[in-house]
Amino acid sequence: MRILFVCLGNICRSPTAEGVMRHLVEEAGIADRFVLDSAGTGGWHVGDPPDPRSREAARRRGIVVAGAARQVAVTDFHDFDLILAMDRANLRDLRAAAPADATAEIRLLREYDENSVGGGDLDVPDPYYGGEDGFDDVLDLVDVACRGVLRAIDETPADS
Repeated sequence: MRILFVCLGNICRSPTAEGVMRHLVEEAGIADRFVLDSAGTGGWHVGDPPDPRSREAARRRGIVVAGAARQVAVTDFHDFDLILAMDRANLRDLRAAAPADATAEIRLLREYDENSVGGGDLDVPDPYYGGEDGFDDVLDLVDVACRGVLRAIDETPADS
């Protein structure tokens, strides 16, 4: 399963989601079944490491958030099975950028949080301009949703 996590600049939410998912699949002993990456819809931070506040919040939970920011590429819509946007603006931008023959399924990450579906707000808020606790809040939201992604994958018949 090839999953791409996408936010705006690829320095806070999407690398955090990638790190959380990587942690979960490694913990479950199924990391060899996954290719995980993250990207941004914008190119402002290309090449930059994840925000230090994201890395520190994750480190406190034993999760590694690493890598360098990159922008979503047209090839991503074919190279990944599932592209998970952090908010509705990212989702809209991804759908607008997707080529007509895209094979990736594009969804909001929090669609996999069964407690949030139906509640109306499926966005992972951007913690960049807020306080330190915003990064912990993002970790909480992303963790629940990533666990939901794993459950959904586990429930998918092998031939689909």
